[in-house]
Amino acid sequence: QVQPAESGGGLVQTGGSLRLSCVASELTFTSYYMGWFRRAPGRERVLVASISVGSAVTYYSDSVKGRFTISRDNAKNTVYLQMNSLKPEDTAVYYCNFLNNLDRRTPIGTAWGQGTQVTVSS
Repeated sequence: QVQPAESGGGLVQTGGSLRLSCVASELTFTSYYMGWFRRAPGRERVLVASISVGSAVTYYSDSVKGRFTISRDNAKNTVYLQMNSLKPEDTAVYYCNFLNNLDRRTPIGTAWGQGTQVTVSS
């Protein structure tokens, strides 16, 4: 198995921006929805955004809608998360994973990557 490899996190001030990247190759990248998840301190990991294979369909949680943009490059097995207008409550470790194509929410990769830490200071 090959873990996803997330990158691009860091420390930013409120209102700042970051662009996360994730290379995922465990499954056939062009066969699955992809999702970004985050785990805040003391909380469960939750889905914040997802994208269809052809990028035509996207989903955002209410907490990030209008501020985050998910995209993918199928030629590079890479999914991105552009994060703008960051808030302290966005502080979390961010992960990507393949998604069940039916419910578009359940992660199906057998392993999680190490994630990338995003910290937003107030």
